Amino acid sequence: MAADDELSRDLAAEAGRRLLELRGRGDAGDLGKVGDRLSHEFLPGELTRLRPEDAVLSEEGHDDHARLAADRVWIVDPLDGTREYGEPGRTDWAVHVALWERGDLTAGAVALPAQGKVLSTADPPRFYAPPPGTLRILVSRSRAPAFTTWLAENIGATLIPLGSAGAKAAAVILGEADAYIHDGGQYEWDSAAPVAVALAAGLHASRLNGENLRYNQPDPYLPDILICPVGKAGMLVEAISEARIAPRHQQLRRREPPGKPDNPTPESASWP
Repeated sequence: MAADDELSRDLAAEAGRRLLELRGRGDAGDLGKVGDRLSHEFLPGELTRLRPEDAVLSEEGHDDHARLAADRVWIVDPLDGTREYGEPGRTDWAVHVALWERGDLTAGAVALPAQGKVLSTADPPRFYAPPPGTLRILVSRSRAPAFTTWLAENIGATLIPLGSAGAKAAAVILGEADAYIHDGGQYEWDSAAPVAVALAAGLHASRLNGENLRYNQPDPYLPDILICPVGKAGMLVEAISEARIAPRHQQLRRREPPGKPDNPTPESASWP
């Protein structure tokens, strides 16, 4: 039997291969929806076959609350970055497979199929800190937290919009950016695998206020996240706290297009 971290890596890689094959055919109609369904049909099915005693929480599946009594729960995002997947040439989409076990994330993998990469706890990436210079903070392509403009100006950082949560987390893990910040709507499947890999690589991962990220909760809504090098975590948590309470006019908040709700939409539910 494959070890859990090897299983998460192999399943994420295979789901990614299937998604690439589907994308390459160019005949899938609504590519994002078809890809979501294809990957969801594969991942939970394989997990149920290979780990029949474990529970599964998937973005695309029914949430069976029996998982709350389980010792082991696989948390899966079959296609993270549905919109990016449907845009020709974009590589910032991912597949997430993570294992929660008795309170902790014990295995995880983030496949970036269009980049030819799989980041996994089976072989954690070696983290190389970005060179000194202006901090590069990754944010959502369309729903960057309102406070991040003020934050960037206050600490002298540059905001870089990027697609899926997995792609943003991977860029930090690989030393291509200094931090990933999100606020305003995510679920456990958006962050479980990226957090498992980030922690295995020796990085910091938490809520924006520095509190631990908790998984397999009754409500899987987990709206905010910070991933960064451990040495930058204290400064960023403090700066984020100040930015989040700054007056709204100081945050230089971007106006929403007419007809859009003021409340942010979960990043996993709708992409730019």
